[in-house]
Amino acid sequence: MSARAYRVAPRRQARGRPASRIHWDKLGRVVLVIVLFVILFSYVNPAVNFIDAWRDSRAQRSELVELRKEHERLAAKAAALDDSKAAVRAARKLGMVTNGERAYVIRGLDK
Repeated sequence: MSARAYRVAPRRQARGRPASRIHWDKLGRVVLVIVLFVILFSYVNPAVNFIDAWRDSRAQRSELVELRKEHERLAAKAAALDDSKAAVRAARKLGMVTNGERAYVIRGLDK
């Protein structure tokens, strides 16, 4: 090969055919933009699911706080019922009697 530079000759248009009216560079850009929007659209559903899960986790945390408070209240009530006198008082409120006592039912009283 010699040291001289080669020059590419411009394309000749074929006789009898009109020049192509399609601008491939513009078409390529439009296709790339469409592909970009399709990819962005594919991320919408996972993003919405992530936001919903985040909101649900915040709601469940607040519910957990309420349940812990209720657990503490019920644990204190259970500790108070460990006393034998407290158990007797609770049974009397339910209308129970001990062995040897006689239960009476009074009817006809207005409440």
